Amino acid sequence: MRRVGILGGTFDPVHIGHLRGALEVAEFMSLDELRLLPNARPPHRDTPQVTPENRLAMVTRAVEGVDWLSVDDRELARDKPSYTIDTLESIRGELAAHDQLFLVLGWDAFCGLPGWHRWEELLQHCHILVLQRPDADVEPPDALRNLLAARSQSDPTDLAGPGGHISFVWQTPLAVSATQIRQLLASGKSVRFLVPDAVLAYIDAHDLYRAPN
Repeated sequence: MRRVGILGGTFDPVHIGHLRGALEVAEFMSLDELRLLPNARPPHRDTPQVTPENRLAMVTRAVEGVDWLSVDDRELARDKPSYTIDTLESIRGELAAHDQLFLVLGWDAFCGLPGWHRWEELLQHCHILVLQRPDADVEPPDALRNLLAARSQSDPTDLAGPGGHISFVWQTPLAVSATQIRQLLASGKSVRFLVPDAVLAYIDAHDLYRAPN
C-alpha cells in the first residue's frame, strides 16, 4: 500500500511556510510521497503574479533533493480552472485501489470547502488532512460541522482505507506569506531565509516580483 499526499497552491512564490508544513506532514504521516501541485488558474483566488512556468520552476528547485517531497504539474497542463476534484480523480486513477491518498489543506481553505466545485465528492477519493494552527480563529460553516461530525477521526495516523475521513495535523506556525514576500521584493527588500536559496536565486535571475524601474 502506498501513501501519497498532495498539497496544492499558487506558490507565488513557494516559501518556507509551504515547505516546512509539507515536510512535517510527510514525516508525521509516514507518507511515501507528498506532491506539491502548482495551480494554473485557481477558481477562488486572484490570478498569480508570475507565469505558471516560473512558479513550477521555483517549486521544482525548492524540493530538489528533499526526501518525500516532489512536484506534480498536471494542473498546469489543463486549459481550464484547477478544480481539486478533477485532480483527485486523475491521481486516484493512477493509484492502486487500496493506496491511500491524502489531500492536505490549510484551515482557511478547509473552511471554504462548501464553495468548491463538487466538494461533497472529495472524500470519495481521499482522506483530508487539515493543517491546524494554534492561532486559527475562523469557525467552520454549518455544512462542514455536519461533515466533521460524520467523518472526522481524532488520530490522523490511524486513518484506514483509501479515503473517506477527515483529521487534523498540528502545524508549526511560521508567520510568512507569499503576499508578504511579494511586497518585500516589490519594495526592493531582501527575502533571504523566507524562501529557499535556490528559489531566491531564480527570482533574482529572472527579476520576478520587482517593481518596474
